[in-house]
Amino acid sequence: MTKEDLIVANNVVVSLGYMLQLEDGELVDQSAEGQPLVYLHGNGQLIPGLENALYGLAVGDEKQVEVLPSEGYGERDEGNFQLVPHSAFPDNLKLEEGMPLQMRDSQSGQVFGATVADINEAGVLLDFNHPLAGEKLYFSVKVEGLRQATDEEIAHQHVH
Repeated sequence: MTKEDLIVANNVVVSLGYMLQLEDGELVDQSAEGQPLVYLHGNGQLIPGLENALYGLAVGDEKQVEVLPSEGYGERDEGNFQLVPHSAFPDNLKLEEGMPLQMRDSQSGQVFGATVADINEAGVLLDFNHPLAGEKLYFSVKVEGLRQATDEEIAHQHVH
């Protein structure tokens, strides 16, 4: 297979220019000019709805992709809120509603992203949903480059 015959498929390294917007047109993220996202396709490095929509595209192809929450960051789960006592936070940390935080589980050491949803006398209500959970996502994408992955990249499941 020649370089010109390559299409987006499993274990192909994709260079992807993209812009991500919400339903109201708010720009969430985009690749910088000349700095595409480079990833190994088919290894779950993108949200499923976007990754699935890219199969079969060739270099230079552009596409508009609408991703439903179920194929993106999931629906908002009201069970993903937790009230944490004020004493769990350093005294010098000025908490504000909407503030993103990194929390570490004291037993497993696992790090979780959270957002301060509310601050009241009882404690700090943290939202552990992904910030884009429940959102319909709109991507504008352009395939800027494709190449076969190396055996090492396939074995490690990421681009080197």
